Amino acid sequence: MSKITKDIPHNEYDKQKVYMDRMKERNEAHYSISGNRKNYMILTYGCQMNEHDSERMAGMLNDIGYEVTHDMNTADLIIFNTCLIRENAELKVYGKLGELKHLKKNNPELIIAVCGCMPQKEEVKEYITKKYRHVDLVFGTHNYYKLPEMLDNLLQTSKRIIDVWEDGGDPIEGMPSERKYSFKAFINIMKGCNNFCSYCIVPYTRGREKSRLPEDILSEVIKLAKQGCKEITLLGQNVNSYGKSLENKISFAQLLYMINEVEGIERIRFMTSHPKDLSDELIDAMKNCDKVVEHLHLPFQSGSSKILKRMNRKYTKEQYLELVKKLKTAIPNIALTTDIIVGFPGETEEDFEDTLDVVKKVRFDSAFTFLYSVRKGTPAAEMKDQIPNDVKHKRFDRLLEIMNPISNEINKNMIGQTHEILVEGISKNDESMLSGRTKTFKLVHFKAPKELIGSLVNVKITKAKTWFLEGEMVNRD
Repeated sequence: MSKITKDIPHNEYDKQKVYMDRMKERNEAHYSISGNRKNYMILTYGCQMNEHDSERMAGMLNDIGYEVTHDMNTADLIIFNTCLIRENAELKVYGKLGELKHLKKNNPELIIAVCGCMPQKEEVKEYITKKYRHVDLVFGTHNYYKLPEMLDNLLQTSKRIIDVWEDGGDPIEGMPSERKYSFKAFINIMKGCNNFCSYCIVPYTRGREKSRLPEDILSEVIKLAKQGCKEITLLGQNVNSYGKSLENKISFAQLLYMINEVEGIERIRFMTSHPKDLSDELIDAMKNCDKVVEHLHLPFQSGSSKILKRMNRKYTKEQYLELVKKLKTAIPNIALTTDIIVGFPGETEEDFEDTLDVVKKVRFDSAFTFLYSVRKGTPAAEMKDQIPNDVKHKRFDRLLEIMNPISNEINKNMIGQTHEILVEGISKNDESMLSGRTKTFKLVHFKAPKELIGSLVNVKITKAKTWFLEGEMVNRD
C-alpha cells in the first residue's frame, strides 16, 4: 500500500526505538542459537545525499544487531538505495535485481529492499513491484528512518511491504549513523528542492525544501568535533536557500559563521550551490570564515542564456560570469568546479559555443560533464527539439578537448607549492602511497605512514596530471 504524510513530528525517530528494541532482541536470540550475526549489504547509487541516507540506515542496522558484509552470498538483507537522475544508474539497479532472483530462490529468508529516488516515481515503483516479485520491501526518500519498523512488520507478517510517501515532514533528528570515515562527515542541513529545473527529477523524488533547525545542525557538528572529525560537508540540493522554510529565518551565510566557531572542526565544505541564490553575503562569509575551504562547486549547466531559460535556471550567462568575477575578487585562490549538460533540447551550435566560451573564461579546475538524457516526468522530456545522439557525442568530445587541458594546466601550476592535505586513505593508484585532498579539493598521492590516515599533513607537489597530483610530505604538523 502507498502512504502519504504531510506533518511528521520533530522527534518521530524516537518512536522507532520500540521497533529497534524488538528487532535487536530477535537478532540477539538468533545469534545465541546460531552463533552468527545477521548480515546486511547496502548498495548506494547517486549523490552524496543518498550516501548520507545509507549511512543513517547502516547506523540503525548496526544498532539492532546486524553486521555489514560485502558479499551478497552471505547477506541476510540487501538494500538498494537508488538514484533516478541518470538513466545509467537506474539500469544498473534493474540488472542487479535480476541477478538476485536466483539468490532469493536459494535463500528464501533473504530480504531484498529497494529504496531511494527510483520508487518515488509511481511508474518505476509499479514496474519494480510487478517485475521483481522477489523484492520484499520498497520505500522512498521520505521514510527511510522507519526501516526498523518496516523490517519488524515484514518478519512478523511475511508479507512484502510497499510504503512510498509522496511527501515528508521536517527532517528527523537523533538518528544513528555509521559513517565511512571518522575524520570527515556529511551533514544534511536541508532536504528537497524548490527550483524545478526542467531537466531534473529531484523535486519530484525529494520533495520541497525543508531546512533543519540551526541548533540541531550545530549540535551534530559539535558532537562530530568531539569525536575527532576534522572536516564536514554541508549537504543540500541548494544550500544557498537554506533557512527560507524556517519560522525564524536564517541565511546560509549566518549558518556558516556559527559553524566556523566550533572548536575542533578544521574544514567546512558545502554543496550544491545554485547560482541564482549565491548572495554577496555568502561570498563575504566564504572569505571571512577561516575554516570554509577555498573551493566552490557552482553548476552552470549551459553557457547559453536561451538554453538556461529553457532549463528554468533563472540566471543568464552574463550573471553567472559576474558571480565568478565576484568570487575570484573576494577569494583569489578559489578553485571552481561545475556541472555541464551537453545537448539539451533546442541547443544550437551557437548555444554550444556559448558553453565553450564560459569554460574558457572561467577556467574551471574540473567539471562533471553530462550528455543530456531524457527523464520521463520532467518538462524537458516533452520538448520537441531533442538533439540527435551523434551531435551530442561530438559536442561532448569538443568540450573535453577544451576542459581537460585547462584542468591539466591548473594542476601543473601547483608544482613546487606546498599544500595542507587531509589524509583519507591508501591510494587507489598505488597501495604503497596514501592519498588525500587539498582545501581546493585536489586529489594528491604521496608516500607516508598509514598511521597518518585521518591527519592533516603538508605535502609539496612534485607531479601533476589532469585528474590528480603527486607529492612529497614535508612535515607532520
